[in-house]
Amino acid sequence: MTMKYAKRLAYVLMPLTLAAPAGALAEEMPAEARQELVKLSRILEEQSRQLAEQKRALEEQEARFREYRTSVDQRFVDQQRRIDELQVRVGSLAPAAPSTQSEAAQPVKITTVQSLMEQRATGPDDATSPPPAPVTPQQPVGIPPEQPKEQRPPEVAPIFDAPGVLTPRGSLVVEPSFQYSHSTTNRVALVGYTFVPAVHVGIIDIRAVDRDAYVWSLAARYGLTNRLEFEVKVPYVYQTDKSLARSYISSGLVEEAFDSDGNGIGDVEFGIRYQINSPTTGPFYITSIRVKSDTGTGPFDVPYKNPEVTPEAFIPLEQPTGSGFWALQFGLSAIYPTDPVVLFGGVSYLWNIERDVDDTKGGKDLGIDSYDPGDAIGFNFGMGIALNEAVSFSLGYDHSIIGKDSQNGATLSNATTTHVGTLLFGYSLKLGDKTTANLSLGAGVTEAAPDVQITLRVPFSF
Repeated sequence: MTMKYAKRLAYVLMPLTLAAPAGALAEEMPAEARQELVKLSRILEEQSRQLAEQKRALEEQEARFREYRTSVDQRFVDQQRRIDELQVRVGSLAPAAPSTQSEAAQPVKITTVQSLMEQRATGPDDATSPPPAPVTPQQPVGIPPEQPKEQRPPEVAPIFDAPGVLTPRGSLVVEPSFQYSHSTTNRVALVGYTFVPAVHVGIIDIRAVDRDAYVWSLAARYGLTNRLEFEVKVPYVYQTDKSLARSYISSGLVEEAFDSDGNGIGDVEFGIRYQINSPTTGPFYITSIRVKSDTGTGPFDVPYKNPEVTPEAFIPLEQPTGSGFWALQFGLSAIYPTDPVVLFGGVSYLWNIERDVDDTKGGKDLGIDSYDPGDAIGFNFGMGIALNEAVSFSLGYDHSIIGKDSQNGATLSNATTTHVGTLLFGYSLKLGDKTTANLSLGAGVTEAAPDVQITLRVPFSF
């Protein structure tokens, strides 16, 4: 636009350069020439006026632009000042962050093995054995340093009694559960006396037993530290027993059926568990101590009767809801994450404490002063895999070896060692940030084990 007006101005000025020499000749110019000169002068004045207006508009635009630029510069300065103030505040707060902040309560949840493996970079703080402080890399000013993550065993679908993940410090987990088990046994007993080897005089008692047990439990676990938790469990038991006795005597086959049940509070349990190590690689080790009370009704506490077909036998009129003995169990478990699965296993020793019992059954004195049901050694192993962020699956095996029982300090002559083996399948479904549903199925693989066992657990974190 400027070049265009410059050209016009040049065209207008050209006649003016010639006007001075021709001024003297103006009088001699024809009328038409004078009119043309006046016309050109008017055009020149109009062009000059337009040029002045455009120059004034340009100056106004330049003034507004300078004002806008000054405003932008001031905004930038103000924002930079605020950023500097925030950086100073964040820098003063970051070093004072307490180590216990990393131990704040966190919900129990189901996560993938991959995400849990990433949490093994640093370990949890512990009041008695704090780990060495991690070296924090340099970061830009104003960015708070990343807090060390909890180093805890991975969480998989629980299929054994003891969970694998400890409760974080200050957190409470309440776990209602329900368990159903069914057992079927056939017991054969000889009642009589022997004249010579292989010659027995008396009766043969064949007893078929169907037993169903329903156990509702409420457990609570509280994290004393990130490595130590306390647990209490209160069960309520309902058990039914159906027995059919078939006795072969001289008069032929005689059958007699017996039905009994029992319900009430079971054996209340208390326990503590402690995470021994916090490795960056390798397995986690967790030790535990569990105390089982005798709050339930024991086998020696229920009434018995003598069946007509086998008077020497004893049939309970009411089913027990507990073992009847105090017990103390020591356990050690290991959890080894190896992407994409988690391997786990453990060993335990159960000490059943001997006690005096009521030895009067069916109106007869059995001559038992004290009784020891025998101790038990247990072991289990399995593996778990996270199918996605909400679902995990576990497979395992649990086996217990129960020692021979004894009375009055002497092992019974007919006592045998009992093996209880169960194959377990389980899966876990995340229902929310603080709730999961865990379902497991157990199938007995030994004669003394329940035929089927179904357990549902729904822990809630607070």
